[in-house]
Amino acid sequence: MATSLVQSQASFLGSVRSAEFEGLRKTSTSQNVAAVAPKKTQRAGVVKAVASTEVKTAIVRIGTRGSPLALAQAYQTRDKLKAAHPELAEEGALEIVIIKTTGDKILNQPLADIGGKGLFTKEVDDALLGGAIDIAVHSMKDVPTYLPEGTILPCNLPREDVRDAFISLSAKSLAELPAGSVIGSASLRRQSQILHRYPSLKVVNFRGNVQTRLRKLSEGAVQATLLALAGLKRLNMTEHVTAILDTEDMLPAIAQGAIGIACRTGDSKMEEYLASLNHEDTRLAVCCERAFLTTLDGSCRTPIAGLAQRDANGGCSFRGLVASPDGKRILETSRAGSYSYDEMMEMGIDAGKELLSSAGPEFFNWS
Repeated sequence: MATSLVQSQASFLGSVRSAEFEGLRKTSTSQNVAAVAPKKTQRAGVVKAVASTEVKTAIVRIGTRGSPLALAQAYQTRDKLKAAHPELAEEGALEIVIIKTTGDKILNQPLADIGGKGLFTKEVDDALLGGAIDIAVHSMKDVPTYLPEGTILPCNLPREDVRDAFISLSAKSLAELPAGSVIGSASLRRQSQILHRYPSLKVVNFRGNVQTRLRKLSEGAVQATLLALAGLKRLNMTEHVTAILDTEDMLPAIAQGAIGIACRTGDSKMEEYLASLNHEDTRLAVCCERAFLTTLDGSCRTPIAGLAQRDANGGCSFRGLVASPDGKRILETSRAGSYSYDEMMEMGIDAGKELLSSAGPEFFNWS
């Protein structure tokens, strides 16, 4: 899996562009996808597919961002719906609606400076509430701790690998990077944990989709970057991975690797469809982690990480941390209990309260 360190930058860039082209090629052969429809209509940031020939009204309109990764997650949702419900396997029954979000448009500033993670979900949620789509597919780590009134999120698909991937053309690991090396990352969580272990390294803001970040790396903008392994797997791009970081060394973001699907409150038909896709183990883990995040009142300005998972005995093991952005101070805690909703929610809340108390009132006031 490791990227060969003798691979040339030109070869690396070519493979990135090839993967991006392959993703677009697959998109162009998918039915009812807005980005490649022969004709489009646009309203309030929503791009809808208008087929060149008359088709029946879609039973389920699936809202998503337009990045290759977001589309891969929407396709996964579509395929699972088709497999679970014969009526949705019919031609024209499912439509993918691409929605441009503020987070997709502004790429030259840190998320914290332009409003936080909700920038990747707000326009999609607005389309859901406005009736332009029937369900909304989100990366759960992008979903704020609150849900817009009038929406529910009853479904999580089975969680992908939660770990982070280290990618570099010049080193096999973070430890091998020379002092002063620059790592590109838009995540304060990653930044703080990197600097805590390797204070001689430098971390710079590094936004854009997976393909953009890999291209910047190949062009020499940075010496290394970290990406969620889940996204690379969903894009079939794991050949770029140099090393996989153990969760003991790099605790993942809250809900990393989990896909969530929302619908309107009271839409019983969509709730029924989504209930058939829900993976309860993932939902419970995400609830536990988000309870921890909510208790800490976490934002993009505070490095927060957490992971709930089944232990060897079938119970729940939870570990969480908060950190200063410069990595000089990291506070950690852990919990163990039964793998049940009530106890896992209590674990997340209790862990959050402990770290709030340990950190003190000034710890979270980062400018």
